[in-house]
Amino acid sequence: MKPCLSNGARHHLIQLYPLPPDQALHAVLFLNSLEGVIAHTSGNKPCISVRYPLPQYRLQWLEEQLKQAGFHLDESILSKIKRALAHYCEDIACSNLEIPEHNIKNRDVYVKVWEKHPHGDHDETPEELRRYL
Repeated sequence: MKPCLSNGARHHLIQLYPLPPDQALHAVLFLNSLEGVIAHTSGNKPCISVRYPLPQYRLQWLEEQLKQAGFHLDESILSKIKRALAHYCEDIACSNLEIPEHNIKNRDVYVKVWEKHPHGDHDETPEELRRYL
């Protein structure tokens, strides 16, 4: 069974630099132009709420697209740590999606053999000789 990623959708907050004040609105329009990405501003803060499908997009790629389009991300140490952790988690989730599912049929073969194998204290010594030993 594959790991559950809530239907593959991820949700993150992208912190932008406070100046210029209207860049959050323009960044939302830019991100909403991407297929499958839903973005909206978070109140008066220079922050964008983004929801996107994980195998198709990653947070790191979305941030690179924003930087290439001329938007300025918040470069404080706390924001960098949060982004690095989110990038790491997404990398692990994507690599887990690439792992093939285990074949349960192979295990069933061993279970059937184990069921037929005699269990417990099975001594090959005849009953008559057991009394004398």
